[in-house]
Amino acid sequence: MKPAAISTSSDRNLFDALRDAFPADLDATAIETDTGLRYSWRDLDRATAMMANLLQGLDLPPASRIAVQVDKSVEAAMVYLATLRAGHVFLPLNTAYQSAEMEYFIGNAEPAVVVCSRRNFGWVSQLAFKAGTGHVFTLDDDRTGSLLERAAACSDRHASVARRGDDLAAILYTSGTTGRSKGAMLSHANLLSNALVLRDAWGWRTPADGGDVLIHSLPIFHVHGLFVALHGALINGSALLWQSTFDSAWVVDHLQFGTMDVLEGFTTLTYLAARYPQLRFGNAVLCQSFRNAALLAKMGATLQFLSGGRFILALAGTRRSTTLLSFLFGALPEAAGAIQRLLWVVGFAWLIYLGSAAPASVQTNVGASSS
Repeated sequence: MKPAAISTSSDRNLFDALRDAFPADLDATAIETDTGLRYSWRDLDRATAMMANLLQGLDLPPASRIAVQVDKSVEAAMVYLATLRAGHVFLPLNTAYQSAEMEYFIGNAEPAVVVCSRRNFGWVSQLAFKAGTGHVFTLDDDRTGSLLERAAACSDRHASVARRGDDLAAILYTSGTTGRSKGAMLSHANLLSNALVLRDAWGWRTPADGGDVLIHSLPIFHVHGLFVALHGALINGSALLWQSTFDSAWVVDHLQFGTMDVLEGFTTLTYLAARYPQLRFGNAVLCQSFRNAALLAKMGATLQFLSGGRFILALAGTRRSTTLLSFLFGALPEAAGAIQRLLWVVGFAWLIYLGSAAPASVQTNVGASSS
């Protein structure tokens, strides 16, 4: 079944096109976060209405720029949708930008509103007010901040502002690798056309056909996270699994990958675990036939203990990969059985090696993956 046709009329606000693609059941889950929060389609509609009403209540000039530099959150995505809904222009800014960069972007774009994290409010607000910005709000990834406090008092009903297709919807600044960063201007028609083309080209399944779910792990100050990923799911009425941050790093275990040399997995993980204490680590994936099970258990237990429980054990074994390396398993069920036996050995050995001194996460970090 092909997705329903969506109007691309020249006076179409992008928000209207995205809203029209919401499923009939507005109480179904639209976004589920990595912390277990669930947002329904009705939540998206109501929250963006409240934020849009807040923006309209500020009596801003039409098509004002709304600059946003905040950590990734569902509420931050709602600010984007609310900006479209209110007929303004969204300006996402990389969270890594510091004072000199922010001074340039704010001075160049001349936003009427700036939204920043509370930890940066002091210096960002000084830059914004100096540049003539009238309003500065805060928004954090724990659903707090002055923007949400103000929006909570606004109506949850809002009629989106009419916009033509060639009206400006967003400005994204270039990386500046070849000179001073420049603002790329994107219209409502630009972004809607991109969403529709990618929906069809990638073969998104509609909810009636079983539906697709998007794992959203990209930042939303970037074109791929904000437009390609978010628009792709919304224009198809598909749910999102929302990953707020990258909190783990993965290293391949294969001895060779095409013509490219590959570092040995465990040695590399040991270095990375010491170098980046804020991250968890794993191999994508450990080939179970490369090492004796007891040796693998001892290596994993050692890294798990030294890293404070940050090692993630991921195993795999396939007939194809092992045949290429002359480790013959036979049929795929035999490979699966070998993984099960290896998991038993590793799990038992970890209890012996680590015992009660092991971090609480040790027993739950053993997992199997077969391909």
